[in-house]
Amino acid sequence: MSENSSIQKKGSLGVWMCTALVVGNMIGSGVFLLPASLAPFGGISMLGWLLTSCGAICLALVFARLSAMLPREGGPYAYIHAGFGDFAGFWIAWGYWIALWAGNAALAVAATSYMQVFFPILGHSEPLAGAFAISLIWIVTWINSRGARSSGMVAVVTTLLKLLPLAAVTFIGFFHLNADNLVFNPHHKPLMSSLSATMALTLWAFLGLESASVPAGDVVEPAKTIPRATVIGTLLATLLYILSTVSLMGLMPADVLAASQAPFADAARLMWGDWGYWAVGFGAVVSCFGALNGWSLMQAHVPAAAAKDKLFPSRFARRNAAGVPIFGLVLSSTLVTILMAIKYAGGDSGVKIFEFIILLATAATLLPYAFCSMALIAIMLMRGKAFSKRDFVAPGFFAGIGFVYSLWALYGSGADTVMWGMLLLLLGLPVYVWQLKERHAAA
Repeated sequence: MSENSSIQKKGSLGVWMCTALVVGNMIGSGVFLLPASLAPFGGISMLGWLLTSCGAICLALVFARLSAMLPREGGPYAYIHAGFGDFAGFWIAWGYWIALWAGNAALAVAATSYMQVFFPILGHSEPLAGAFAISLIWIVTWINSRGARSSGMVAVVTTLLKLLPLAAVTFIGFFHLNADNLVFNPHHKPLMSSLSATMALTLWAFLGLESASVPAGDVVEPAKTIPRATVIGTLLATLLYILSTVSLMGLMPADVLAASQAPFADAARLMWGDWGYWAVGFGAVVSCFGALNGWSLMQAHVPAAAAKDKLFPSRFARRNAAGVPIFGLVLSSTLVTILMAIKYAGGDSGVKIFEFIILLATAATLLPYAFCSMALIAIMLMRGKAFSKRDFVAPGFFAGIGFVYSLWALYGSGADTVMWGMLLLLLGLPVYVWQLKERHAAA
């Protein structure tokens, strides 16, 4: 039996679960604050959304084509390994894996912050907030340890629960829209610098569009399901992002919206009173929890795929009775727990260490996008006889746009982020050399 057929036979994630994984991972905590961040730029932010959306959709098409050609576990790692070889594959897997679990720490902190709406004591007790954040980490670890279908069901439920309040505020907000609030450039800022600023703010909203490609071994008919889920999920998130920004900008004056600490919740309170505020606050907590669940699934599968190719220690590839790479899942959650403990126990120094590690993770998350854009062309060239010159036109176009978009994303993250991200990747070199030693010793 071929590798692809065996994957399809054991798959348990269908197109809607994979789509929920993409949407759930993209729409995490940031979307609840973005309208306030974009408010000072007015209608210019729509241009920023359109440009970043084009780049994100091109990247979605890159991942769709790659997943159809190589329906393998590991997502970006698998494609880069196939396109550029062992070292590039290891390098990306190393940085991407660290970015995944460090990002989960940020999501747990965000969920704890939103939970203060219901339990204000979490804002006054660091030990209690830390215990709550760590408990979230281990709840999603338990969910993911029970198998991909368990994680997929949670992804579907949490995605629906988070989209309902967001969609309600967005679409009903159009009926309360005040056209006077919609100003193209409210503060008369220079157009190009404002456009760059809005693009830098909006590009982060698209991180996670590759999510469906990572657990390919658990996907039903991955060559068909993953491309569909990737494109559908990216388009759904894009539509909600743009419509919600327009709706909230029309609902509240720019200065009021910019000063809001919870723009969707404040918009709901304007339309429906306090119960709307509570409903959207609950949606924010669910949103963080759903994203935490999805990214936790990925933190197990990326090192497992690398271990299968003997680029990570073999124990990362071991699976429990439910077929989950349990060592990578538990180790990643343990590392998140340590990071949480540092953050909540270290005072100002702990917060700075936490922010530093998140900064490192940012560049390591973005770098695979640039590599994957070029990996698509590299893999097609390696399979040259299977493709005519005409076959390269469309992939070449969206891979080129995706590559430029990825470079812009890295540039927008700032010089410090790129520098520390590079140091993070260089720290993986001794690990790669050690794995080479182990492989030669076993040969």
